[in-house]
Amino acid sequence: MPGLGAILTAAVTPFHADGRVDEEAAVNLWKYLFDHGSDGLVIAGTTGEATTLTDEEHVGLVSLAVQEMRDHGSIVAGAGSNDTRHACELTEQVTDAGADAVLAVTPYYNKPNRRGILAHYREVARCTDKPIVLYNIPSRTAVNMPPDLLAELAQIENIAAVKQANDDDLQPIDGLNVYAGNDTTLARVLDFGGSGGVLVASHVVGREMRRMVDEPERRAEIDASLQDVYAAMFVTASPAPCKAAMNLLGVDVGGLRLPMVPCDDAELETVRTALEAHGLLEPARA
Repeated sequence: MPGLGAILTAAVTPFHADGRVDEEAAVNLWKYLFDHGSDGLVIAGTTGEATTLTDEEHVGLVSLAVQEMRDHGSIVAGAGSNDTRHACELTEQVTDAGADAVLAVTPYYNKPNRRGILAHYREVARCTDKPIVLYNIPSRTAVNMPPDLLAELAQIENIAAVKQANDDDLQPIDGLNVYAGNDTTLARVLDFGGSGGVLVASHVVGREMRRMVDEPERRAEIDASLQDVYAAMFVTASPAPCKAAMNLLGVDVGGLRLPMVPCDDAELETVRTALEAHGLLEPARA
């Protein structure tokens, strides 16, 4: 598996006011993220509102990221679906677009059993020569991949890592690089020798999260200091708080596509307060 880096930011997708993908804003955002601690980007993942993107938009964003950001760091392309055929089509397309790796979420809604999950990933793995990062997030998919299943999946060629968003099963997995799937578990993953995290808060405190990798002796202290930011980024359904934060910081990412809606006043105040506490915004004047 090529080095994807430790701090992988699950990038939001900027939109114009009329809802179209804003490619210029996307490039500006990606440059900002690489300048602020990110080693790589996940394009068109959950935080990127992938479920509301057309395939053309989805693959177009990956192609643009590869074209514009190849020299800055790694590009991991989301390519998951609950339809194995569609997941394979997306995987082939983002592979052709030049992504460094593919993020493949567990099939959602259908609730496949163990044999179905294994069969799904065998098919996906046949569609690419790039490393596949499994994405285990039972809170969204209604299906969990326990450690023993992950270890079995690791035996499939090309399956190289897991983004583990089930905190109860957070542990080393034979044959897989383990990435934290939640900001709050980055320190734990690094402590047991994991590869890093696929993160949201790194949009706003990426440099501090990078220090958690580079300064292990201060990792616990830095992690403790960022708890309010982690919480603020999920004060309501993601990525609304993250987009609000970036817009407050002057990095234009626009709004959201339904069914996601912007933060209300109380949620926005929580985001603003966290940014102010970390010196990222000037305190609002009374």
